[in-house]
Amino acid sequence: MQLSRSWLDRQGEDRALLQAVDAALADLPAARIGIAVSGGGDSVALLHLLARWSAQTGRSIAAVTVDHQLRASSRAEADAVADLCAKLGVSHDTLVWSRPAGAGNLAAAARDGRYGLMAAWARGSGIGCILLGHTEGDIAENFLMRLGRSAGIDGLSAMDPLFTRDGMLWSRPLLGQGRQSLRDYLGRHGISWAEDPGNDDPRYARTLARRALTHPAVTDLGQDPGGLRALGITASRIAHTSHALRQARAALAHYTRLEAAAHVTQRGGDLLLPLAALPAIPADVARRLGVAALQWVGSSPYPPRRIGAGGLVAAMGAQQRLTLAGCIVLRRKGCLHITREYNAVRDLRAQTDAIWDRRWRLTGPHARDLEVRALGAAVADLPDWRATGLPRPSLMASPAVWRGQTLIAAPLAGVNPDWSVQIVADFTSFLLSH
Repeated sequence: MQLSRSWLDRQGEDRALLQAVDAALADLPAARIGIAVSGGGDSVALLHLLARWSAQTGRSIAAVTVDHQLRASSRAEADAVADLCAKLGVSHDTLVWSRPAGAGNLAAAARDGRYGLMAAWARGSGIGCILLGHTEGDIAENFLMRLGRSAGIDGLSAMDPLFTRDGMLWSRPLLGQGRQSLRDYLGRHGISWAEDPGNDDPRYARTLARRALTHPAVTDLGQDPGGLRALGITASRIAHTSHALRQARAALAHYTRLEAAAHVTQRGGDLLLPLAALPAIPADVARRLGVAALQWVGSSPYPPRRIGAGGLVAAMGAQQRLTLAGCIVLRRKGCLHITREYNAVRDLRAQTDAIWDRRWRLTGPHARDLEVRALGAAVADLPDWRATGLPRPSLMASPAVWRGQTLIAAPLAGVNPDWSVQIVADFTSFLLSH
C-alpha cells in the first residue's frame, strides 16, 4: 500500500475506490504513470482518483487524450479533459489520429491507432505504464457480445488487468469497479463528463449489451421486469464468471507451453509438430498449439479464427498442403510443417537494419542501397538449397538481402556468410508473452 491508512480512513465514501486504485498500482514500475482519458465518465473518474493518489504518494502522472476526429464534438471533449487536467495540476497532451487510407474495420483501425499513438507518446515522455479506465461493465458487455458470436473460453475471459502492447505496459486498475460507483464518485465531487452518443445507438452491439444489463426487457405488452436481472444475471456476476474463465484460460496456456516444450521443434522460422504426438494431447490444448504456431509463423498480432475444435489436423483433412493465416501447413516427414507463405511477404521491404516481417533481424555489412525482401523465386537459382533441410516454400518466404535485382545474401539458404539472421522472439518466448 502506498497511501497511508490514516489518510484513507478520512476519505469517507471515496475510500474503497482510492484503496482499489492504490492496490492495483502497487507493483507498477517507478517511472511516470500515464492515464488515457477519453472524456467519458470512467476515464475521467480514473483521472481524478489518480490526481489525488499522486498528491499523496508523490508519484508523477500525466494524461493523454486521443482525438479520433470521428465526431464533431471530439475536439471539444479533448479540450474539456485538458481543462480538467489544468485544474488538477496534471500534465496533459492531446494526440490526433487520422484514419489511414484503405482502413477497413474503422473501430479496429481506431483502436490500433489509439494504442500506437499513446505508446509512442509514453516512450517520449518517460512513462513506463499507461492506465486505462475499463470497468466490470466493460467485461460484462464484452461477455454478452462474444457469447452472441459463440465465443469459447478465450473470448469470454475477462480482459487482463496488466498487459503489454506496442512495446508499452498497460494497466486496468478499475476492472473490479462498477460503472455506477464511478458516476457516483464524480457526482460527489461535482465533475462532469462527456457521453458518447454511440452509447445510445441500437445499431451497435455494445449498446444492446449495456441495455440488456441495465434496463428491463421490452415486449409487445410493454416493459417486462424479467430478463437478465430476473435470473440474477448482473454485470458484477458476469464479470465474476469472466474472471474465472480467465483463470481457466491461463491454466490451458500453461499446459500448451508444456506440450510445446515437449513436442514442437523450431527450425529457422518454421515450426514442426509431430503427427504421432497430437492424438495424446488434450483436444483444446492441441488446438491452441496449432493456433499459436500459425500466429507466430504468420507474424500476426491476432490469432486466426478458422481453426475449429478439431485443430490443425481437422482443418487439413486429407490435404497434404494447406494455406492458412499467411502460412503454409505441410504434411512432411511425419510432421505438420508450418512455414510462412511467400505471397504474404512478397511485397514486404525494409532497410537491412530494420525488423523484417515483425520477427527477423539481420546482421551484416549494412548499407543504404541494400534492402530486405523475400528470397522468392530466386531459390531456383541456388543449386544447394536442398542441403538446408528446409522445404522450398520456407526458403522462398525467408529474408534475403538485395541490391536492386541483385541477390546479395540469403542467410537461411546459406548464401553469403557475411550475413546472418535471427528471430527476434522465438516460439517459446511468444507463448510466454501471449
